[in-house]
Amino acid sequence: MKFINIILLSFLGISSTISEYLHNPLLLTRFNNWIEKHKIYIFNDEHLLHVYENWIDNDKYIDEINLQGLSYKLGHNAYSGYSFDEFRQIMNFNFNRKLIKDIQSNNTINLTNNSNLPLSIDWRLYDVVNPIKDQGQCGSCWSFSTIQALESASAIKYGKLYTLSEQELVDCDNIRDHGCNGGLMNNAFSWISKNNGICSSTDYPYISGTTKVSSKCQKSCKNQPNTDIINYIDIPINSDSAMMAALSQQPVSIAIEADQRSFQLYLSGIFTATCGTNIDHGVGLVGYASDYYILRNSWGASWGMDGYMLIGKGIDPSTNKPYNDGAGQCGLLTSGSYPVL
Repeated sequence: MKFINIILLSFLGISSTISEYLHNPLLLTRFNNWIEKHKIYIFNDEHLLHVYENWIDNDKYIDEINLQGLSYKLGHNAYSGYSFDEFRQIMNFNFNRKLIKDIQSNNTINLTNNSNLPLSIDWRLYDVVNPIKDQGQCGSCWSFSTIQALESASAIKYGKLYTLSEQELVDCDNIRDHGCNGGLMNNAFSWISKNNGICSSTDYPYISGTTKVSSKCQKSCKNQPNTDIINYIDIPINSDSAMMAALSQQPVSIAIEADQRSFQLYLSGIFTATCGTNIDHGVGLVGYASDYYILRNSWGASWGMDGYMLIGKGIDPSTNKPYNDGAGQCGLLTSGSYPVL
């Protein structure tokens, strides 16, 4: 474990933000426990000080939000050592935002006529959703969103849950998508369709979270059975009923605006924080209840509720109107789609 050396730090030009905390043994212990728990790699003492200063600032923000008694709680996770600006950079939100401008296509069908929708559904209870994955320091959220929808669609239709390869998409789907610099789920669905399926993550493991770049496309692995996509369907926008109808059939891919500090540090509860519609991050939905959707992220299990978020659905309690004038909390109703096998 890399413990803070108070004597050493006294020579490093400590900012006023952090100096008052250096002799707080409880805080230092919590920080060192956080480093150990999340296996945070420290390059040198200057880096240690930088991480500690970010962690302290986030700790104060967490306390500030949690004292307000909101519908959600914040907490430390593997990203607590990053400032918000640093976090936006490693997740490549700006690249994704430039790409996700017109994610809707002409493959939209009417899903709103189903009058027998369940009051709630959670596909995790049906053994058709894999454990949470971690995209690491690579803007490959689009590949994780695509793969989670395909894995579940295949499991629901054919009865076997495969663990499929995000890395193959990052490396090989490179005409309209851009590896660690972002992409679109619909493009990836089309690529898998043309490729007649996709390989397993065992045969083609994910490495870009560490390398931070895509690799040369490997063509030696064999496509897993029952992963060939016939088509994909775009869910009609700005409609909770359409999203619920789609989710009653299978998990879906969506894009959201995730560049919010509260999103970075989300821990539990229904996320109702102010959040716009400048979508910049691909995720999945695996269910819903009366006032929330169940969002599946690709930031590892330390984030949120073991990798999941309950994100507001329907009426925004702060305005008593639909979230973002009907576009959904964080824009989640603007870009939903799912594969057809």
